[in-house]
Amino acid sequence: MVRYARRVVVFTVGMTIFLFGIALVVLPGPAFVVIPIGLAILATEHAWARHWLRVMKESAEKGVERLNLRSLFSRTPGHDGGESTGR
Repeated sequence: MVRYARRVVVFTVGMTIFLFGIALVVLPGPAFVVIPIGLAILATEHAWARHWLRVMKESAEKGVERLNLRSLFSRTPGHDGGESTGR
């Protein structure tokens, strides 16, 4: 009985956050942050949500590689963040 109640609570909270994220696609707000949060909550109890969370993660990784943004956020050894060379 407790397991069933947990699934109902997780589904209700996760779906509410997920649907709010979907609404943020057309409303001003960070939909790309809220939708994965809702899916992550749902993924704790539902396999279909784990699948879609994985699909979203893979798509985001491909997008980062396509835009070559990874080099902007990674630190290379010996790079001091643009500080002066001591002159």
